[in-house]
Amino acid sequence: MATYKENLTKGFIDKISAPKTNGSKSAFDSYYDTKERGLVLLVTTNGVKTFYLLTKIQGRTRRIKIGHFPELTVTNAREVAQSYKAQLAKGEDPEVKKKQLKAELTLGELFKMFMERYSKPQKRSWKEDERTINKYYHHWFNRKLSAISKYDVSLYHNQLRAERGIYVANRMLERLKAMYNKAIEWGWNGENPAIGIKMFKETKRERFILPHEFQSFFAAVEAEPDPHIRAFFLLLLYTGARRSNVLAMRWDQIDWQLKFWRIPLTKSGEPQTIPLTDEAIKVLKALKEADNHPSPWVFPSATSASGHFMDPKKAWQRLLKNANLQDLRIHDLRRTLGSYMTMNNTSLHIVGKALGHHSSDATEVYARLQVETIRQASQGAINLMHKNC
Repeated sequence: MATYKENLTKGFIDKISAPKTNGSKSAFDSYYDTKERGLVLLVTTNGVKTFYLLTKIQGRTRRIKIGHFPELTVTNAREVAQSYKAQLAKGEDPEVKKKQLKAELTLGELFKMFMERYSKPQKRSWKEDERTINKYYHHWFNRKLSAISKYDVSLYHNQLRAERGIYVANRMLERLKAMYNKAIEWGWNGENPAIGIKMFKETKRERFILPHEFQSFFAAVEAEPDPHIRAFFLLLLYTGARRSNVLAMRWDQIDWQLKFWRIPLTKSGEPQTIPLTDEAIKVLKALKEADNHPSPWVFPSATSASGHFMDPKKAWQRLLKNANLQDLRIHDLRRTLGSYMTMNNTSLHIVGKALGHHSSDATEVYARLQVETIRQASQGAINLMHKNC
């Protein structure tokens, strides 16, 4: 075994030959780096070249493995050696940390735990968790939890904003934060890299069908050949219910005599009773009378695993094209009902009740439409002023 002191460079290491065995299979040559104290390259008789940090811990000489050359460059090896020495100075053992990291969960493993132990049992929206986390974080699934830094998360948050928009960026930051919080709750001893990263400011969407757009909207609905599609979009408008609830509507939830629809479970985790207007009842009766193949679902599907219609996006795009409407989303039909209720001087409290809001913040977006109520109140005050003149 020979020992050398050299300024280790890639060119120099490439030229190093495997040492002769001299009858010993364990022989190796040692090359101590002159630039980074303690960094040594060991070259075995098989030609394997490995970086180590040679140091003393509690009076004992220790050789801590860093990595193989050329997979690890000289620059990388020096940086790791510096990092290990910094850990040792703080009383930490790099090899213990490496063993802990090896046993640590990857983000992909945490994702599976998160879905099985939390999301699926406790969230009605678990399918959205499954779909979006798979879509936006799969590239990190092989990384250990502690290997994802706050800088990584912040950088990706900004990338998502540029590529997918503010809303997607914020929702995915929330989901990552939730996964790490659960990991900590379940015993992982690390920090949540999503904490402290500010959400991008979101502007509340205010789009709804405007008065001059109704004629083309209803004409496009009427032109739709599928009666279930026609009924679906009209019921979204006439009930103000969420898309998922209308899709999962069952005939046994309809009370024809009292004219209400009982939703057993909503997004808030509670049931909701929706009074049905004459228009909504008319749509439902026409659909039931025309249905030649009775099904428990109002919007049945022969291909869906759930038994009911699941994805109205293509039909919606077709309707928008036929109506020549721009920037209108399916959820805007729900917002349309709330908007016109407000413009008809309905109190925000009643609007919130009709739409199933459990927070006044969700209803507050309609306050801007109370123009006529405010105008009447102002006019009344001014009339009183003039009366006293």
